[in-house]
Amino acid sequence: MSDQTYLDWPFFDESHRALAQRLDAWARAELGDEGFSSHESVDDDCARLAAKLASGGWFRYCVPAAFGGVFDSIDVRSLCVIRETLARYSGLADFVFAMQGLGSGAISLFGSESQKRDYLPKVATGESIAAFALTELDSGSDVANLETRADAIDDGFRINGAKTYISNGGLAHFYVVFARTGGAPGSRGISAFIVDADAKGLEIAERIDVIAPHPLATVKFTNCDIPAAKMIGQIGAGFRIAMATLDVFRSTVGAAALGFARRALDEALRRARERRLFGGALADLQLTQASLADMALNADAAALLVYRAAWAKDRGAARVTREAAMAKLFATETAQRTIDSAVQLFGGAGVRKGSAVEALYREIRALRIYEGASEVQKIIIAKHLLDAAEDGAKGKSQG
Repeated sequence: MSDQTYLDWPFFDESHRALAQRLDAWARAELGDEGFSSHESVDDDCARLAAKLASGGWFRYCVPAAFGGVFDSIDVRSLCVIRETLARYSGLADFVFAMQGLGSGAISLFGSESQKRDYLPKVATGESIAAFALTELDSGSDVANLETRADAIDDGFRINGAKTYISNGGLAHFYVVFARTGGAPGSRGISAFIVDADAKGLEIAERIDVIAPHPLATVKFTNCDIPAAKMIGQIGAGFRIAMATLDVFRSTVGAAALGFARRALDEALRRARERRLFGGALADLQLTQASLADMALNADAAALLVYRAAWAKDRGAARVTREAAMAKLFATETAQRTIDSAVQLFGGAGVRKGSAVEALYREIRALRIYEGASEVQKIIIAKHLLDAAEDGAKGKSQG
């Protein structure tokens, strides 16, 4: 079992410690060694994992208690603990859980009571699979540049456009779709909608294969008519809804990266102790010890940033954009280096298909891109620093 002494940190309470212990035991029994095996049928494996996660009650952490969840509102620390733990056992299990939360998050945070009643209980039980449809071919990190349109019609909206790299594309029962409404420029002209998978005019135009097999697709909308009641929040509020949702779930990406890094460290420690080299154990070499020390250092530093951001959000902070950006950036970047170091310690065995570190090497790469690439996180952090410096300068001049 990975080091869990961090659970004694003041970021957590007893419910989080109990959750970590309970989920670790469940994952060991239900996921075991198959977690990083190759997936011959990703769709079938996702369906099987979703059924397991639903049966275990883990999807209940994705929605508020009033609609079948565990807490009155989404507890970000719990989401992070779950993603970190699942990521140590199975990248695909982490993916399935994460998308259930992200895909329904906008409804939990901003949906009407009827929308919450219609969708969230089925998310909690796994009866409905959710998807978050924001990215377009020319507007990934630049959300304000999206081109999909939702034009007003009698009693509703007509959506035209396409979304790509959509997780759960082709598997989801509903999509939270962000589209341009009206003539307002940039981020002010975006609204959010719930589109059921069986809506006329919605089609899966392409399934996308990536280096770590996950169900991704391009989703096309052609004169896709939806009722006005499917809009989330107010017209023009879509950008704010998207950013607030990512504020909650971006920290959890860092938690998943942390889980991958901890698994890589566990594998590296085992290899270093067992592998014989130059008449002794690989662990006896100072270069090996230095590499292991760096892995452990980065894991603890990433955990501090991830759980600081989650704790701040749970404590009632209106926005944790800066903290979440720091957590995601540092955790994903250092996890990439940690896993690379683990592969290096394994030598040729580390790049053999089917080994845990080889699978981790493929799993970690996408986390540095989705929900805001590392470069975008740096821009976000710098903008907050500059805004704070500007506010400070104005305060001094007024004083």
